[in-house]
Amino acid sequence: MALNLATLKTRSLTAVIFVVVMLGGLLWSHWTFFFLFTIIHFGCWSEYQKLIAKIDPEYKNITPAHKYGVRVAGWCIVLFFTNNAYNIGDFSLHAVGWWVGLICVFMLPIIELLFAGNIRLKNIWLSALGLIYISLSWGLMIDLRGVSMLFQGDNAVMDLGPIIPCGLIFSIWINDTMAYIVGSLIGKTPFSAISPKKTWEGTVGGAILCVVVISTIGWLINTYTVYDWIAIAAIAAVAGTAGDLLESKLKRMANVKDSGTLMPGHGGFLDRFDSLLIATPFVWLYVMIFMK
Repeated sequence: MALNLATLKTRSLTAVIFVVVMLGGLLWSHWTFFFLFTIIHFGCWSEYQKLIAKIDPEYKNITPAHKYGVRVAGWCIVLFFTNNAYNIGDFSLHAVGWWVGLICVFMLPIIELLFAGNIRLKNIWLSALGLIYISLSWGLMIDLRGVSMLFQGDNAVMDLGPIIPCGLIFSIWINDTMAYIVGSLIGKTPFSAISPKKTWEGTVGGAILCVVVISTIGWLINTYTVYDWIAIAAIAAVAGTAGDLLESKLKRMANVKDSGTLMPGHGGFLDRFDSLLIATPFVWLYVMIFMK
């Protein structure tokens, strides 16, 4: 696959703008982090429902209560994973996520029955998959922001909130960029029929360079062990590639090139965050089991 300089230029320019916006949201405060992923959450849901409607035309007929109610229910999952840092006085976003989420679970089927006249289990199942695929992943990302603390005994002594989420996100970016460049330069062996442009050379090269770069940065900043950063980078590379293939499969089934038009050369929300959606739960599991 020859290196297309014009495509690389377009992707690079829009990527710079994207990175600036992302870094602002990730690093400014825990609130900007929350608002950033709230926007991403609803953007992903909008594109997911459009893709599913193209794959299964029956899903187009869901009621507005179902369409928007499940997005709110998904956001409640994100709210559920907030901690006390997001309290406004005695007002707890975590509690809102818990109670409003429960109300949505019980009320949405009733509203669906009242407005649609019947309940199509297939449509409910497709929406439930979206809750797992999108909302749970971004909820776990919020949780990663909350558990990044250094402890001395029982006392928290340093808030490293953005470090693990940023390490994960940077791992995805480095893996994707290096896989694209290596695959463009020396890629010859197709990796998967789902994504014909991917090659084994690019995939393996991107993963190796991702681990090398992230572990080196981790060693320099000296917050967590190099072994932890190697594990996070490796998980991000492998699970991120799986996430990219999953979204490519959905787009192929829907017969579309991009999930949306958020960024020229990069597509929509799902195109940009497909790898992160799958990598986040696996990194969260590693952090909970081996690092917390």
